[in-house]
Amino acid sequence: MKDHILIVDDNLEIIELLEDILENEGFQVSSAENGEDALQMLSQGHRPNLILLDIMMPNMSGYELCSQIRREWDLPILFLSAKGKAVDKVVGFEIGADDYITKPFDTEELLARIRAHLRRYERIRKHTEEQPDKDASTSSITVLKFKDLEIHKETYSVYVSNEKIELSTKEFQLLTFLAENAGIVFTREQIYDRVWGYGYGSLNTVTVHIKNLREKLETNRQFIKTQWGTGYVFIGEKQ
Repeated sequence: MKDHILIVDDNLEIIELLEDILENEGFQVSSAENGEDALQMLSQGHRPNLILLDIMMPNMSGYELCSQIRREWDLPILFLSAKGKAVDKVVGFEIGADDYITKPFDTEELLARIRAHLRRYERIRKHTEEQPDKDASTSSITVLKFKDLEIHKETYSVYVSNEKIELSTKEFQLLTFLAENAGIVFTREQIYDRVWGYGYGSLNTVTVHIKNLREKLETNRQFIKTQWGTGYVFIGEKQ
């Protein structure tokens, strides 16, 4: 079965360009010219495997649409926007985007990122079906265990005091990187290079994601410590 991609953009030329690119690569493609139509399609049972989402649209912005989608559906969302400032990208990640690509885009890079996110979500789906809850057999899952915290790598699942915590893709990748290197202090530059790996253009992205992780994880205890003047270090107690 072909992977199905939904394009949401008010620019018909962009939609047509993306349709040609994606259909030539074997994807099934549908489109919506505004956020309202996209929400209606999803509400009526339209289930794409991934959404390519513009930001600057009339009535409902891509940011607003992303927030609404995240409340009800779990699927990869990639912003594809002419808004290339660092603050725009940070906002996109804060509200739950999986990736952010700036127009004009490189076709091969776009396709590579789309395929990477589709593979990741497919791995999560398969592991969820095979092991529907935390207490099921975890023989094929790598679990990082700390006091009050478990990180299930293949399913992108995180539990704090046995309660599942919802994280964005980059929040999970950031937490996993720090946890796998517990006790080591990393600068923002080092974290950025290791977790993002390509040029989003602002170290504030790291700061924002650390802040989000703390708000979600650190209700009763601290896992990530700020090393003033240097960076951040994971201090969870391994089990």
